[in-house]
Amino acid sequence: MALISGFGTALGGMKVAQSQLDIIGRNIANVDTEGYTRKQAQQSSVVLAGSGMGVTLGDITRSVNEGLLRSFLSSNSLTGQLNAQNQYLSKTEVLLGTPEGDNSISANVASLQTAFNSFASDVTSAAGRYNLLNQAQTVTSRLNYISQEIQKLRGEADLNISNSVDEINDLLDEIDELNENIVKYKVLGYDGVADLEDKRDTALRNLSEKIDISYFTRDTGEIVIQTTNGIMLLDKDPHKLTHNAVTQTSATSTYASGAISGIMVDGVDITNQLTQGELKGLIEIRDVTLPSLQSQLDELAGVLKDAINQVHNQGTAYPQTPSSITGNRDIINPDNQNIRISNGDVRFTIFDAEGKQVATTTLLGDLHFPDTGGSITDMTTTINDWLRSPDGANLPQAECRIDDDGHLYIDTGDSTYSISIMDETSSTPGGERTNVTIEYDVNGDGNYDRDFEGFSNFFGMNDFFVANRNEYIYDSKVISKNVNLGLKDIVTIGFSDSNSDTPLGTINIYPNDSVQDIVNKINSDPNLNQQLRASLVPNGSGYVLRIENTTGAQLEIYENVAPGGTASGVLDKLGMKPSYAGVAATIGVRQELQEQPNLISGGAPEFNASSGQYQLNPAMNNIANDMGKIFDQTLNFNQSGTISETQTTLANYASTFVGNVASQANSSESTLAYQQQLTQSISLKEAQISGVDIDEELAQMIVFQQTYAACAQAFTASKEILDLLLNMVN
Repeated sequence: MALISGFGTALGGMKVAQSQLDIIGRNIANVDTEGYTRKQAQQSSVVLAGSGMGVTLGDITRSVNEGLLRSFLSSNSLTGQLNAQNQYLSKTEVLLGTPEGDNSISANVASLQTAFNSFASDVTSAAGRYNLLNQAQTVTSRLNYISQEIQKLRGEADLNISNSVDEINDLLDEIDELNENIVKYKVLGYDGVADLEDKRDTALRNLSEKIDISYFTRDTGEIVIQTTNGIMLLDKDPHKLTHNAVTQTSATSTYASGAISGIMVDGVDITNQLTQGELKGLIEIRDVTLPSLQSQLDELAGVLKDAINQVHNQGTAYPQTPSSITGNRDIINPDNQNIRISNGDVRFTIFDAEGKQVATTTLLGDLHFPDTGGSITDMTTTINDWLRSPDGANLPQAECRIDDDGHLYIDTGDSTYSISIMDETSSTPGGERTNVTIEYDVNGDGNYDRDFEGFSNFFGMNDFFVANRNEYIYDSKVISKNVNLGLKDIVTIGFSDSNSDTPLGTINIYPNDSVQDIVNKINSDPNLNQQLRASLVPNGSGYVLRIENTTGAQLEIYENVAPGGTASGVLDKLGMKPSYAGVAATIGVRQELQEQPNLISGGAPEFNASSGQYQLNPAMNNIANDMGKIFDQTLNFNQSGTISETQTTLANYASTFVGNVASQANSSESTLAYQQQLTQSISLKEAQISGVDIDEELAQMIVFQQTYAACAQAFTASKEILDLLLNMVN
């Protein structure tokens, strides 16, 4: 009996040694296989009826440190996020140029300043005018191009989000299939469970690069995967992500407004619940980094446009003084929209071909337009009567009206005669040039809703820059979602646009309402939500309340005040005003100036005290000087993304955000390098524990070779003894 037992023990030892050698062989063969972990199997003694019957081999297990694996997954997610951000910041830095570079937008602004100063030194120089026009077009073209490229990058990031979502879903399917096989192999006792677990870990690592994950393993061997915020991604079956990539983006295309779709899981938007991974990095690029830069470009373009236009509208070109001028402001309902003029008067002067005064008048002092205000129709009728009257300009073919596009149109009716509009401190001829204050009642309720500086500037009669867009978007200042509006009573806010003969509708704001309540009321109102869209757009440390006319028509927002009542000023508290969003993408030099640079205003009409009349002087350069001085002035810039509200020059503002992007790109590159090194360190530590050490495997191979040889000798000896006994019996 002992002989048979020894025979079985030797045979079992040989089989175990052979299996161990097979495991060692697989380990050595996969020493360079990515994701492969060292396999090993424990041996245990077989005892039967109190007697040893050799050894048996246990399950093949992996040398894996779960703590290190979880650390790697977390670190890998952050690496994926930083890598995605760094790629786009690098592209943005190249797009903007360096602060000190000749190709940066700040350098373009500085060149424009030089051109204005050169023009002011000799306004009669054709070369100076063309140089100014070229530099202005260079700045606007550069702003247009950068804006277009920023939006292309946003669209690219959104498409990459969609691609990442597809890759995540493929990985979830792969892990799900591996889960099923691991459970099945364990139940059936098949070999290869450890290798399947290696493949599953590799898929987990790849998944962690795309999205932040956590996981746990059930007793069956399957794993359950969630995001770090508890959003289920895999539990028995995959919970697929969905995202519809946007076809095109603009400065007003935001996730907050719904123009860009979210990332959905089981019908729930999880966009704002992701914390790390490539998806998070792409979302931040699309919704924070690039929109912040776009808003800064728009702020620069908007401030530049308004500042230059305000001065240029005070001037008149000569000898190419126009006989017909058309404004840019859209007037929705001139019969009901009123203006009130204060802090001076508006002077209209007709000149002949030699620049000599033919007729002049003032709107308040001479034409008696009410200083308490009147409708725009009344104003155009008053001016029209003066133009045609024999006691006025005596131009029977002249006209002043609001044209079919809603713009103020003034024509002398005779190309021999030109017209100039200028604001002065008083109605007396020769008054000092100034900007009158225009108060605008947008709905005719007697409550003046908005203030502007300069009559010609208000109507846009002689703009230098245009943006080819209506005031169809209004933004608040940067506020908190929970800002206290300070209301004591119910306030009614109304909306109207140039597409409708009647107001679009109203909402009521109650004392305890939040800004989010305003958004919800606009978006849920059936009379408003067909044409208006409200949203809270992230901006720096807060949010901007944005109200957009989705049709692109001129929008007016006003507070409805009962007769004799007092406005609450809620719109002023919110800082609601036409938005600069998208200005950088559309800003350009007015078409007439591009076609006829001689229409660029160099000076304003000058008063000759001796003759008591106004005259045009081709060498007059006071307007050109004032436009050049704008670049040295400290201007107000609202908070835009990472740049807080500030007062600085145009060039300094441009340098600030160009420098910020360069700094962000440099910081991102350094942070990414550190994070990659950290992730690599964790991976190396894992490799030391889980990887295959050839020297160790070879040492084990010698042990099991010797074991196999010893067992073989024991087996051979037992067989020889057994054969001898059998021969003796026979």
